[in-house]
Amino acid sequence: MAGTDKTRNQVLGPAPVAVLVNPQLGENIGTAARAMANFGLHELRLVDPRDGWPNEKALTSSSGANWIIENATVHAALDEALKDVNYVYATTARPRGMIKEVITPEQAGHDMRARVGRGERVAILFGRERTGLTNDEISMADVIVTAPVNPAFASINIAQAVLLMGYEWFKERAETLGQQTPELPALEGPGLQTPDTRPATKEELYGFFDHLERELDIAGFFKTEDKKPGMMRNIRNLFGRAELTEQEVRSLRGIVSSLTRAHERRREQRAQQERGEG
Repeated sequence: MAGTDKTRNQVLGPAPVAVLVNPQLGENIGTAARAMANFGLHELRLVDPRDGWPNEKALTSSSGANWIIENATVHAALDEALKDVNYVYATTARPRGMIKEVITPEQAGHDMRARVGRGERVAILFGRERTGLTNDEISMADVIVTAPVNPAFASINIAQAVLLMGYEWFKERAETLGQQTPELPALEGPGLQTPDTRPATKEELYGFFDHLERELDIAGFFKTEDKKPGMMRNIRNLFGRAELTEQEVRSLRGIVSSLTRAHERRREQRAQQERGEG
């Protein structure tokens, strides 16, 4: 599958357990597994799946996250699925009228990383496609996780919920951005990417400015001497904001040189015509 490197170990170390309570469709389990794989979650537990297990549709919908589907465990009741867990997060969008702390997915991500770092086993509960978790099921969790969504349209599907929680778990653990391919490594981080080149040095940039100013002078671009300093400041600021690479500076100097040569050729042609040599 695109974006999947099957030559690498997909288990990235200790991570929260994803628990799907009474999931209905195999496709939803598969897409949830795919979301888990995106963000380093690898242990899936199913509580009373409606259509039984194993489920071929779950496998085909996982888009290559086969190891998660194949290693998923099935449990008859929620307490059985949580018996070896130290701390439980219940995801829900609805107010529940119970005395229990509510945190955001981002806060949950910080808390999960801290607890897993201390060697605790943590689990995230995800409810049914239509009705979510019951109050009794939520009472078995230690904390409620609710996302800052549109209050008039708050329902998200299982895969979206898993993706959101997985992202918050993984974002500060990730060492790179995006996909690694056989041709190129994953991005090291956000910011200007300069493959096969590097950011231009000030010496290279100032050399370009001098070159440009010299040719603009010859071309008569500066109509009056008193306006020239301000116009050059604007030009330097314009190109300075661009964060040019060394290759781009060379290209710009090549463009200026090419235009200069073209003007010189035309001037020479006009001079020849005037002398009657053409």
